[in-house]
Parts: sequence; structure tokens; C-alpha cells
Amino acid sequence: MAMSRDDVLKTYRYLRLAMVLLVLFLAASVLTEVAHVHGACLQTSISAYYYTPAQAALVGTLVAIGVCLVALKGQTDEEDILLNIAGMAAPVVAVVPVPDPGGCASVDVSQAQRVAAVENNVVALLVVGATALLVTGVLLARDPGEGRQRRTRVLGLGLATLLLAAGAGVFLLARGAFLAGAHYAAAIVMFACIVRVVWFNATRRAGSSSMRAARTRYGAVALAMVLSLVVFGVLLLLGVDHAVLVVEVLLIGLFAVFWGLQTHELWDDAPDEAALRRTPPAR
Repeated sequence: MAMSRDDVLKTYRYLRLAMVLLVLFLAASVLTEVAHVHGACLQTSISAYYYTPAQAALVGTLVAIGVCLVALKGQTDEEDILLNIAGMAAPVVAVVPVPDPGGCASVDVSQAQRVAAVENNVVALLVVGATALLVTGVLLARDPGEGRQRRTRVLGLGLATLLLAAGAGVFLLARGAFLAGAHYAAAIVMFACIVRVVWFNATRRAGSSSMRAARTRYGAVALAMVLSLVVFGVLLLLGVDHAVLVVEVLLIGLFAVFWGLQTHELWDDAPDEAALRRTPPAR
């Protein structure tokens, strides 16, 4: 029995809503840990809460968000590539924590546990990543699109393959460098793609008055993201210990705002209108 248009739309809506709820889940877990140390101190970054009882929520949230980003189809092939790359980076941010465990955990996680977990989880990520790229290549060969669309899709697959190969190479050949820097590299890639997606939506061609209003809202979020990076730079120059924590909170919060706004805008839009037009109506 074929899915109706309403069924597809509901699945699309729930997947988008799950992203916002996942951010709330992470926030609730981190705030609970802060309460357990009576607010006496904060880790210097959200990522450092890997070394606290919030570890499972942190890792689970980022892995789930990564899956959602890859699964969701962007409004254009270019946006889809950015979402896919961000989705690839998110699990790396999750399972390869910052090297510094900080000093504000209610229960400590040892460095030995960290290294063993990273080595196990990264191997699993590489296996899944390679399998996903292989399947994507097969699907692309079956439906490559035409002209610019085909070139963009091939470029996206090539870029994803290059990133996976680079990560695997560093992991296998320079384990120390991977443990020290993979988290930061993946976080930069993830946030850069997210900021670019927001900027894309803020600058896209507007048609109706509702689209122009949406573009204005996205522009405000994009500007706030840029200002967050400026604040981050200033805090770094001033030597503020929690500069990374501040920028992570701002960017993640703004991402949740953007995603909520876009979900509202696309509430009645399907991810693939052409496919839905081929779907039989509900009986």
C-alpha cells in the first residue's frame, strides 16, 4: 500500500520537529549536570560535558542530529550537500571529545575510557560512512539527474568521499593528532555548513510576501550568527575561559531558532513535490 501525501508530509514534519526537541534534550541534560555541581562552575565548552554524566545525552543528540541532517533533503542540491556534510561532521564532534576534560564534572570520566571509546566509535563511524557513500553512489548512478544537477550531485558525493578518506587517513596514520584535533575540525566544518545554510535561506530569491518575510527572519538569524562569531573572537582576545561555551550556546540556540522558523515555513511543503505528485491519493 503506497503512502499518501499526508503520510509523507507527517513523516517530514516529525523529522524536522525532532531536531528541535533533540537540542532541548541536550540543554536539559547539561543544565541538570550544572545543577548537580550546584552551579559552582561550568565546563569550558558544551563538548567538555562528554566527561560528565551528560555524556550519553551529548553523544546521542549529536549522532541523531547528524542522521536527521543527512536524511532531510535540502531545498536545492547545494543546500542538500551542506546539510549532508554537516550531518557527517556531527557524529565526529560527538564521539571524539575535546582533549581537556575540564574540572566541573560531578562524576569523572577517565582519559583511558575516552581513548578506548573514541577508537571503538570512530571505526564504527568509518564503516557506516563508507557503506553510506557506496549506497549513495549506486543510487546516483541509477538517477544522476541532468546537467548542473548531475554535476552538483557528483561534486557532493566526491567531497563527502574526500572528507571521509581524509578522516580515516589521519585516524589510521596519526592517531595522536586525530585525538587532539578531530573534534575541533569537525565542529568547524559542521558550524560552517550550518551558517552557510542559514545565509543561503536569507539571501534566496523571494517571491510572495510570506517568502520575503521568511527571508528577513533568516537574515536576522544569519546576522546573529555572524555577531556570535565576532563575540567569540573578542572573548578569545580577552582570554575568557568560557569563550567556546558561549559561542556554542549561541550558535546551537540560533540553529534551533532557524530550524523552527524553516519548519514553520515548510510545514505544508513536501521534500520532493515531484515524487508526491506521483503518489496515489489516500483512499
